[in-house]
Amino acid sequence: MRMVIRYFFRTLRLILTPFVLLGEKLGGGKPLERSAEEQKQVDSACEKLALYQFKTCPFCVKVRKQIARLNLNIEKRDAQHNPSHRTELEQGGGNVKVPCLRITNEDGSEQWMYESADINAWLEKRFGQTI
Repeated sequence: MRMVIRYFFRTLRLILTPFVLLGEKLGGGKPLERSAEEQKQVDSACEKLALYQFKTCPFCVKVRKQIARLNLNIEKRDAQHNPSHRTELEQGGGNVKVPCLRITNEDGSEQWMYESADINAWLEKRFGQTI
């Protein structure tokens, strides 16, 4: 019975994956517009951020939509198919759980933020208004 349930959910995931990705592309909305100087400051701040994610994870899609809406250039790291990114996530953050935003502070220390709602709230607070 356990095997049947496992294959059911794998099949369901395979069927829904294209729709999840299509929804991300179509449902993004218009990106936030900033002046060239403001965007340059935002891009500079985003160099200290990295998003560890799985491509088809719905919670990762939620964060990527927020990143697109806020017009942020945050590096996205595939923790599902890239062993080195997976290892970094496990060693730095303590879990292989996505989405996870790695924030490098001014003093060089790192903060690992899990949970899509927390990440989106932090991004909105940090970048939602002009810098």
